[in-house]
Amino acid sequence: MALLETWRNLAYGDGLDDKKKEELWSGYFQIEKGIYEQILSAPSETVTGTVKELAEKYNTEILIMTGFLDGINESLKGYKNPIDTMEEDTEVKIEIDPEKLYYNMVEAKASWLYELPQWDSILPADKRKELYKAQKASGTVRKDKKIFPNDPCPCGSGKKYKKCCGKNA
Repeated sequence: MALLETWRNLAYGDGLDDKKKEELWSGYFQIEKGIYEQILSAPSETVTGTVKELAEKYNTEILIMTGFLDGINESLKGYKNPIDTMEEDTEVKIEIDPEKLYYNMVEAKASWLYELPQWDSILPADKRKELYKAQKASGTVRKDKKIFPNDPCPCGSGKKYKKCCGKNA
C-alpha cells in the first residue's frame, strides 16, 4: 500500500476514535509548523531526498512526512511530487512558490502557518494582505444585478431589455 493511502486511512479513516484523531492532528500541526519554520528560514533553498531522508532531516515519522508532502504539493514551483505512489525510497523535492504557499495556507485556514514570523522576510506585508484578500474573495459568490424588463438592454442596443434580448427569455 502506498504511503499516502496509509496516511489518509490513519488521518481521515475510521480507525481512530475522535479523541485519538484530535491527538494525531494536534501533534501533526505542531510538527508541520516546525518543518515550515525551517523551510521558510531558507525559502530559496531546494530540499531534496527520499521520503525517509526528509523524515529524518525534520525529525519526524515517515507517515507524518507523507502528510506534510501531501499538504505542500500544490505549493511547489512548476511540478508535483508523485505523492499517490510514493514509498519510503521515493525521491522528492521541495521548492516552494512563496505566493502559492501563502495563498494555500490562507485557504486551509492555517493561521499558525501564514502568521509565522519568517513570512516577514519573504513577502512584504502589502503582498501578504493582497494574497489574503484574493483568497478570501475567491470563495465569495457574487450575484449579477437583476435586469428588469424596462431596463436598458445590457447588449448596448439602446432598446428596453423586453424588446431586445429579453424577448427570447
